[in-house]
Amino acid sequence: MASTASNNAGFCTRFKPHILMVLAQIGYTFLYFITEASFNHGMNPNVYITYRHIISGVVMFPFAYFLERKQRPKLTIALFVEIFILSLLGVGLTLNMYFVSMRYTSPTFVASMVNTIASLTFVIAVVLRLEVLDLRNPRGIAKVLGTLVSLAGVTTMTLYRGPIMKHLWHPLIHIQGTTGNNHESWLKGSILTVASCITWSIWYIMQAFTLKRYPAQLSLTTWMSFVGAAQSAVFTAIVQHKRAAWTIGFDIDFWSIVYGGIVVSGLIIFFQLWCTEEKGPVFVTMFNPLSTILVAILAYFVLGEKLYLGSILGAVIVIIGLYLLLWGKEEDQQVHSKEEEQSRLAYDEQKELTIQPLSNSRVLWHKEKCSSVRTCQVKIESTRKF
Repeated sequence: MASTASNNAGFCTRFKPHILMVLAQIGYTFLYFITEASFNHGMNPNVYITYRHIISGVVMFPFAYFLERKQRPKLTIALFVEIFILSLLGVGLTLNMYFVSMRYTSPTFVASMVNTIASLTFVIAVVLRLEVLDLRNPRGIAKVLGTLVSLAGVTTMTLYRGPIMKHLWHPLIHIQGTTGNNHESWLKGSILTVASCITWSIWYIMQAFTLKRYPAQLSLTTWMSFVGAAQSAVFTAIVQHKRAAWTIGFDIDFWSIVYGGIVVSGLIIFFQLWCTEEKGPVFVTMFNPLSTILVAILAYFVLGEKLYLGSILGAVIVIIGLYLLLWGKEEDQQVHSKEEEQSRLAYDEQKELTIQPLSNSRVLWHKEKCSSVRTCQVKIESTRKF
């Protein structure tokens, strides 16, 4: 019984980052559809981003304040500037381009394009030496092949459609669409999506550097939420002059803001920061293809959207690439575990060496003290005799 519990605990510890990232992709999947419904209902994307991160900051603040009170380092001006840039890349700039692009394209297209982030992040991480790449090692080759195969799968889903798959039943939910279908709107949306993917990749890379100087994930999530909300509010005030755009009702707009703020900008961002510190930015981004597959499946079976053969083939290719990447990253985990074990053993040995001289010095001091006491006693006794 104890052995089974120990094995379960070891399994959860080893695959905790994988489980968290799968849950994060499931959370992103629902985000695509609830935000599309909200935008089609009339919600302004810039206002949505502002409200969403205000909610996130308010919800995360008490957890960050109390749980990381002793862990949180002092916030310097240089560190605040770094958090400001990180918020701009992750919220103020990236998300505004990202969600505006959804109005001109579709959730399936946007979810497919997001998978290019993994490839871009991998290339940048290798250049900055954040990712170990040994082409003489089979696992190193697997990383490169996995990245290229995943990119090929995404390209297949995006460019190749093929025949339409026949619907098995009527859609369970219908979302009234208002996205632009003309070439100009689609091109505008595609450019915004690509631009957001590039800035998003830089954001993931920058997280790895910031976490080394500010290793408090909850506090960093809270800071990014508040700073990002302020940046988005300023941008929205410039481009949106209607006060009515800031008014929301107790409808799909409200629930999309609450879901996006608590689940996505709060909980999921915290998961990603933790996994980035544990496994690196490439590990976090390579799970993005899962949301693409889930969006395509949900759009077909629940919403009744058209599903093409190219989407199915692309999904299969993406899964193969993801498996190759995971297999290649597994060696990094083993090396990391060995380094941690060696560091722990070295620390224990150093601790023993430090304690042993102290113990020896105490023994010598004690012997010298006893010797001096005995000498004094002998002198006293000899004095008494005279």
